[in-house]
Amino acid sequence: MTARSLAILLTATVIGCGGDEAADAENTIVVTEVTDVGFQTPESVIHDAAADAYLVSNINGAPTDEDDNGFISRVTPDGMVEDIAWITGESDDVTLNAPKGMAIRGDTLYVADITCVRMFARPTGEPAGEVCIDGATFLNDVTVAEDGALYVTDSGFNADFTASGTDAVWRFTPGGQTNSFTSGPQLGNPNGIAFTGDTAYVVTFGSGEVYSLAPEGTRRVLVAPDIPDRQLDGIAFVNEGGYIFSSWGDGAVHRVNVAGAVSTVLDSLDAPADIGYDAQRNRVLVPLFNQDMVIWAEVPPAPAPAAF
Repeated sequence: MTARSLAILLTATVIGCGGDEAADAENTIVVTEVTDVGFQTPESVIHDAAADAYLVSNINGAPTDEDDNGFISRVTPDGMVEDIAWITGESDDVTLNAPKGMAIRGDTLYVADITCVRMFARPTGEPAGEVCIDGATFLNDVTVAEDGALYVTDSGFNADFTASGTDAVWRFTPGGQTNSFTSGPQLGNPNGIAFTGDTAYVVTFGSGEVYSLAPEGTRRVLVAPDIPDRQLDGIAFVNEGGYIFSSWGDGAVHRVNVAGAVSTVLDSLDAPADIGYDAQRNRVLVPLFNQDMVIWAEVPPAPAPAAF
């Protein structure tokens, strides 16, 4: 196991709600790298707050291969690997092909896996069922709303990443009922999803947008794409207010404060995938998809826009 902490100099550009450059600031951020431990295409990291452990989903191959070799790792917050393959498709009683986004509700871990959401006992990792969606092609991220309902995105990709036309957000009620919350090409290949109150926030891999979805499904763009091929992946709300999101297109993790201003938390990253957040330590947790590595860093205070 290799875990090391690096102090890096970050130059953050703060963008106001109207899209004008407001200020530049320099911050030194300590980044912890967990590498050379056996991660295989890590796609998502979440904090299991009850166990105080980080769970890492590993695709271990292509994102749509039904090869049953995906696995989930357990890592301590100080960078020690408790179990590199805590849950693995190689076990006789587990099906896990290409695990991506994860969420925890009570003592159940939910994992998006191509066309199904797999369930596991949070304390033990034992399989606890699955919900499969007819017609889905690329289930990607999972989140739990305040009312206990589970939501999962379908990014609408085929195996070659051409559009499959299945872009959707699906909803699972606590009682097990499944329905399409919203669907259609206007969703822009939805990827990461997170809830605040009764509103879903979604980042997109295709259109590069951040938008909200009201309880009735009304869509409102919050952050428009400002670079070509931005390719957004993960999103999480933070203690200070506002949220953070990851972007493959510019290799960065950005934050949006409560006023809607955008700044950069981490940059110069190679394929930052579905980020997580450790609220206890105010950390952003970043799987680096192409480097078989997970990094984390404390989220700095949001820079204040400069006075005009």
